[in-house]
Amino acid sequence: MINKTEITGIILAGGKSSRMGSDKGFLLLNDIPFVQYSINALKPLVSEIIIVSDSKDYDVFKLKRINDITKDAGPVAGICSGLEASKTEYNLILSCDIPLITSTVLQKLIQAIDDTSEIIQAESSGKTMPLIALYKRSIKDRFKNFLEQDERRLRVAIKACKYKNVVLNEIHQNSTLNVNTKKEFKQIEDAYNG
Repeated sequence: MINKTEITGIILAGGKSSRMGSDKGFLLLNDIPFVQYSINALKPLVSEIIIVSDSKDYDVFKLKRINDITKDAGPVAGICSGLEASKTEYNLILSCDIPLITSTVLQKLIQAIDDTSEIIQAESSGKTMPLIALYKRSIKDRFKNFLEQDERRLRVAIKACKYKNVVLNEIHQNSTLNVNTKKEFKQIEDAYNG
Protein backbone atom coordinates (compact mmCIF):
# COMPACT_ATOMS: atom_id res chain seq x y z
CA MET A 1 0.00 0.00 0.00
CA ILE A 2 1.30 3.45 -0.89
CA ASN A 3 2.07 5.57 2.17
CA LYS A 4 0.43 8.99 2.54
CA THR A 5 3.89 10.59 2.51
CA GLU A 6 4.03 9.61 -1.18
CA ILE A 7 0.73 11.33 -2.07
CA THR A 8 -0.20 14.99 -2.48
CA GLY A 9 -3.78 16.24 -2.60
CA ILE A 10 -4.55 18.83 -5.27
CA ILE A 11 -7.84 20.74 -5.33
CA LEU A 12 -8.77 22.57 -8.50
CA ALA A 13 -10.63 25.73 -7.59
CA GLY A 14 -9.82 27.92 -10.55
CA GLY A 15 -12.98 27.51 -12.60
CA LYS A 16 -15.08 30.45 -13.67
CA SER A 17 -18.36 28.83 -12.49
CA SER A 18 -20.23 30.75 -15.17
CA ARG A 19 -23.32 28.52 -14.88
CA MET A 20 -23.57 28.91 -11.09
CA GLY A 21 -22.82 32.61 -11.10
CA SER A 22 -20.49 32.38 -8.08
CA ASP A 23 -17.29 30.65 -6.97
CA LYS A 24 -18.35 27.03 -6.45
CA GLY A 25 -15.69 26.32 -3.83
CA PHE A 26 -17.45 28.71 -1.48
CA LEU A 27 -21.00 27.43 -1.98
CA LEU A 28 -22.28 26.26 1.39
CA LEU A 29 -23.72 22.85 2.18
CA ASN A 30 -24.80 22.64 5.80
CA ASP A 31 -22.89 25.92 6.44
CA ILE A 32 -19.62 24.36 5.26
CA PRO A 33 -17.96 25.57 2.01
CA PHE A 34 -17.77 22.97 -0.75
CA VAL A 35 -13.98 23.11 -0.88
CA GLN A 36 -13.80 22.13 2.80
CA TYR A 37 -15.43 18.78 1.95
CA SER A 38 -12.67 18.09 -0.61
CA ILE A 39 -10.05 19.06 2.00
CA ASN A 40 -11.66 16.76 4.61
CA ALA A 41 -11.75 13.79 2.20
CA LEU A 42 -8.09 14.25 1.21
CA LYS A 43 -6.60 14.98 4.64
CA PRO A 44 -6.29 11.41 6.00
CA LEU A 45 -4.69 10.17 2.76
CA VAL A 46 -2.09 12.77 1.77
CA SER A 47 1.00 14.50 3.12
CA GLU A 48 0.14 17.94 1.72
CA ILE A 49 -2.84 19.68 0.11
CA ILE A 50 -2.39 22.26 -2.64
CA ILE A 51 -5.21 24.49 -3.87
CA VAL A 52 -4.89 25.64 -7.48
CA SER A 53 -6.64 29.00 -7.74
CA ASP A 54 -5.77 32.57 -8.61
CA SER A 55 -8.20 33.72 -5.91
CA LYS A 56 -6.62 34.83 -2.63
CA ASP A 57 -9.96 34.06 -0.94
CA TYR A 58 -8.74 30.45 -0.64
CA ASP A 59 -5.92 31.52 1.67
CA VAL A 60 -8.42 31.34 4.57
CA PHE A 61 -7.95 27.54 4.50
CA LYS A 62 -4.25 27.96 5.46
CA LEU A 63 -3.09 25.57 2.76
CA LYS A 64 -0.52 26.05 0.02
CA ARG A 65 -2.22 27.91 -2.84
CA ILE A 66 -0.72 28.28 -6.31
CA ASN A 67 -1.85 30.18 -9.38
CA ASP A 68 -2.73 28.52 -12.68
CA ILE A 69 0.29 28.46 -14.99
CA THR A 70 -1.95 29.17 -17.98
CA LYS A 71 -4.91 31.46 -17.35
CA ASP A 72 -8.45 30.41 -18.31
CA ALA A 73 -7.29 27.13 -19.82
CA GLY A 74 -9.49 24.81 -17.75
CA PRO A 75 -8.60 21.65 -15.86
CA VAL A 76 -5.67 20.65 -18.10
CA ALA A 77 -3.87 23.81 -16.90
CA GLY A 78 -5.03 23.30 -13.31
CA ILE A 79 -3.78 19.71 -13.21
CA CYS A 80 -0.50 20.70 -14.84
CA SER A 81 -0.03 23.54 -12.32
CA GLY A 82 -0.76 21.24 -9.39
CA LEU A 83 1.60 18.53 -10.62
CA GLU A 84 4.38 21.10 -11.14
CA ALA A 85 4.00 22.24 -7.52
CA SER A 86 3.76 18.71 -6.11
CA LYS A 87 6.77 17.00 -4.55
CA THR A 88 5.31 13.48 -4.77
CA GLU A 89 4.88 11.00 -7.62
CA TYR A 90 1.23 10.28 -6.74
CA ASN A 91 -1.37 13.01 -6.62
CA LEU A 92 -5.05 12.82 -5.77
CA ILE A 93 -6.78 15.49 -7.81
CA LEU A 94 -10.26 16.77 -6.99
CA SER A 95 -12.42 19.58 -8.26
CA CYS A 96 -13.85 21.86 -5.58
CA ASP A 97 -17.49 21.14 -6.45
CA ILE A 98 -18.02 17.59 -5.17
CA PRO A 99 -19.12 18.11 -1.54
CA LEU A 100 -20.25 14.51 -0.98
CA ILE A 101 -16.80 13.08 -1.79
CA THR A 102 -15.42 10.68 0.82
CA SER A 103 -12.00 9.37 1.82
CA THR A 104 -13.38 5.86 1.14
CA VAL A 105 -13.81 6.62 -2.57
CA LEU A 106 -10.32 8.16 -2.77
CA GLN A 107 -8.87 5.15 -0.96
CA LYS A 108 -10.18 2.94 -3.79
CA LEU A 109 -8.10 4.95 -6.28
CA ILE A 110 -4.99 4.49 -4.12
CA GLN A 111 -5.66 0.74 -3.83
CA ALA A 112 -5.81 0.54 -7.64
CA ILE A 113 -2.22 1.84 -8.08
CA ASP A 114 -0.19 -0.50 -10.29
CA ASP A 115 3.08 -0.41 -12.20
CA THR A 116 1.69 0.89 -15.47
CA SER A 117 -1.27 3.25 -14.91
CA GLU A 118 -0.44 6.95 -15.00
CA ILE A 119 -3.99 8.09 -14.29
CA ILE A 120 -6.55 6.21 -12.21
CA GLN A 121 -9.98 7.83 -12.37
CA ALA A 122 -13.27 7.09 -10.70
CA GLU A 123 -16.15 5.87 -12.84
CA SER A 124 -19.69 6.32 -11.60
CA SER A 125 -23.00 5.62 -13.36
CA GLY A 126 -21.09 4.87 -16.57
CA LYS A 127 -19.28 8.24 -16.53
CA THR A 128 -15.55 8.68 -15.99
CA MET A 129 -14.52 11.29 -13.44
CA PRO A 130 -11.14 12.78 -14.42
CA LEU A 131 -11.48 15.28 -11.56
CA ILE A 132 -11.77 12.51 -8.99
CA ALA A 133 -8.57 10.80 -9.93
CA LEU A 134 -5.03 9.86 -9.06
CA TYR A 135 -2.37 11.30 -11.38
CA LYS A 136 1.32 10.45 -11.55
CA ARG A 137 3.50 13.53 -11.55
CA SER A 138 5.43 12.18 -14.53
CA ILE A 139 2.61 13.10 -16.96
CA LYS A 140 2.92 16.85 -16.35
CA ASP A 141 5.10 17.45 -19.42
CA ARG A 142 2.57 15.74 -21.68
CA PHE A 143 -0.16 17.98 -20.25
CA LYS A 144 2.10 21.01 -20.72
CA ASN A 145 2.59 20.08 -24.39
CA PHE A 146 -1.18 20.00 -24.88
CA LEU A 147 -1.46 23.48 -23.36
CA GLU A 148 1.27 24.75 -25.65
CA GLN A 149 -0.70 23.38 -28.60
CA ASP A 150 -3.82 25.09 -27.23
CA GLU A 151 -5.48 21.72 -26.62
CA ARG A 152 -7.63 22.21 -23.54
CA ARG A 153 -9.87 19.15 -23.60
CA LEU A 154 -9.04 17.02 -20.58
CA ARG A 155 -10.29 13.81 -22.19
CA VAL A 156 -7.84 14.26 -25.07
CA ALA A 157 -4.94 14.72 -22.63
CA ILE A 158 -5.98 11.66 -20.61
CA LYS A 159 -6.16 9.48 -23.74
CA ALA A 160 -2.49 10.29 -24.36
CA CYS A 161 -1.64 8.64 -21.01
CA LYS A 162 -1.97 5.12 -19.62
CA TYR A 163 -5.20 5.33 -17.66
CA LYS A 164 -7.67 3.02 -16.01
CA ASN A 165 -11.04 3.46 -14.37
CA VAL A 166 -12.16 2.34 -10.94
CA VAL A 167 -15.86 1.56 -11.15
CA LEU A 168 -17.65 2.65 -7.99
CA ASN A 169 -20.50 0.68 -6.43
CA GLU A 170 -23.93 2.19 -6.39
CA ILE A 171 -23.54 3.17 -2.72
CA HIS A 172 -20.75 5.58 -3.69
CA GLN A 173 -22.52 7.22 -6.64
CA ASN A 174 -23.78 10.25 -4.71
CA SER A 175 -20.24 10.97 -3.50
CA THR A 176 -19.19 11.88 -7.05
CA LEU A 177 -22.02 14.32 -7.77
CA ASN A 178 -20.71 17.69 -8.84
CA VAL A 179 -22.48 21.00 -9.03
CA ASN A 180 -22.66 23.17 -12.13
CA THR A 181 -26.18 24.51 -11.85
CA LYS A 182 -28.61 25.53 -9.13
CA LYS A 183 -30.71 22.46 -9.98
CA GLU A 184 -27.73 20.16 -9.32
CA PHE A 185 -27.07 22.01 -6.07
CA LYS A 186 -30.62 21.17 -4.98
CA GLN A 187 -30.01 17.49 -5.85
CA ILE A 188 -26.89 17.46 -3.69
CA GLU A 189 -28.70 19.09 -0.78
CA ASP A 190 -31.41 16.42 -1.05
CA ALA A 191 -28.80 13.62 -1.21
CA TYR A 192 -26.92 15.07 1.77
CA ASN A 193 -30.01 15.44 3.90
CA GLY A 194 -31.56 12.20 2.69
